[in-house]
Amino acid sequence: MQPMRTTRTTNNDDPDRTMTGKTLAEKLLSEKSGTDARAGDYVEAEIDVAMAHDITGPLAFQTFHEVAGEDADLFAPDRTVFTIDHHAPADGVQAANNHNAVRDFAAKHGAHQFDVGDGICHAVLVEEGFVRPGDLVIGADSHSTTYGGIGAFGTGVGSTDLGTALATGELWFRVPETLKFEVEGDLADGVYAKDLILRFIGDVGFDGCTYKAAEYTGSTIESLPIHERLVLSNMAIEMGGKAGFVAPDERTVDYLERQTGNDIELDGSLRSDDDAEFDEVYTYRAADLAPQVSKPSNPENAVDVTEVEGTEIDQLFVGTCTNGRYEDIKVVADILAGEELAPNVRMVVVPASKSVYQHMLHTGVFQTLTDAGAVIQSAGCGPCAGYHQGVLGDDDVCLATANRNFPGREGSMDSKVYLSSPATVGASALYGEITDPRSIETTRHDDTVFAEVSP
Repeated sequence: MQPMRTTRTTNNDDPDRTMTGKTLAEKLLSEKSGTDARAGDYVEAEIDVAMAHDITGPLAFQTFHEVAGEDADLFAPDRTVFTIDHHAPADGVQAANNHNAVRDFAAKHGAHQFDVGDGICHAVLVEEGFVRPGDLVIGADSHSTTYGGIGAFGTGVGSTDLGTALATGELWFRVPETLKFEVEGDLADGVYAKDLILRFIGDVGFDGCTYKAAEYTGSTIESLPIHERLVLSNMAIEMGGKAGFVAPDERTVDYLERQTGNDIELDGSLRSDDDAEFDEVYTYRAADLAPQVSKPSNPENAVDVTEVEGTEIDQLFVGTCTNGRYEDIKVVADILAGEELAPNVRMVVVPASKSVYQHMLHTGVFQTLTDAGAVIQSAGCGPCAGYHQGVLGDDDVCLATANRNFPGREGSMDSKVYLSSPATVGASALYGEITDPRSIETTRHDDTVFAEVSP
């Protein structure tokens, strides 16, 4: 599938530039900086929410103390969140010490802290209502772009930047140009948001959106449930993106209000203006898209599943902040119901949050997967970056719902990782080789609202 591509040039020195409309990225950074911000400008913006986890937190704490002093207060404890999710449970003494550092810092400063098994930062912040449309959210984790799926400016920063922002509540930004990905029509059975984003990355390249924003629009995107929109924003960073947006709408408001119990006021201006200038525009017909698989060892190596169909696999990994939500895991369970994993194939499932884990237990998804032969871990990041709970050995081949497949990402430098949607993983689990999910019956699920779920 070849997209239609349009290139436009924005002249930041043009005195008439203020006469044109703004992209969503420009609007949000204008609001947070109190300036008329345009792509290419530098602004100092006020932060709404700050986050770090057990790997990035300790260095951020050190910077905070160096900048503000040992007894200083956080800029906003009620809007500061720390998670223990990467080396969780601790896989060594250093990891355990990092966990304790997070616990101690959060307790001392009154910040929110989620412990082992509570979930991955990007799942927890959305589920627990810390992020709202229009917020500026910084996280000491590259996949903080996830929050753009509900209309926030979410972006990853280094631990030193985060430590400084914890003291000041502000951070400098270069206002990014925006690449627009417009998709129209209905997705075919077996094709999901993960396939869309892999195709986008394949077309743009792993650095084609560097320090730019990605904006996803069109009737196809508008029809996606929130959990699939989050997938698109999550992987904006895999093409270098500073942020990835889906403009919030009534579906966004409905989900957040039901999930969090908070009243959400939808600002109709939280979308790009019709006359906004985009760096490039990629246009697609949804019906033309096939399930995608990214070959080792870069997400940009996206091809139609038919090009790699039949590749033998050793391990299947279902989880991560990209595709570890209940709806993702349910797609796999639906395929495996009453079946067993193919011989000599193992499956590791890691839910993105405790809520996902508990709902799997209540609905029978847990039983379905374990009956099929899968191993289910507590919520966290685990195998995604090769930490523990499913590390690959030499020459192992893995098909994963993860976001990265760089050399050694999930273990041995001699292993090979392919990326795909949960549906492709589920279909491949039946045969022990990469399999086109269109060859079997697959499902698409609407958003699960855990706040409305009774045990």
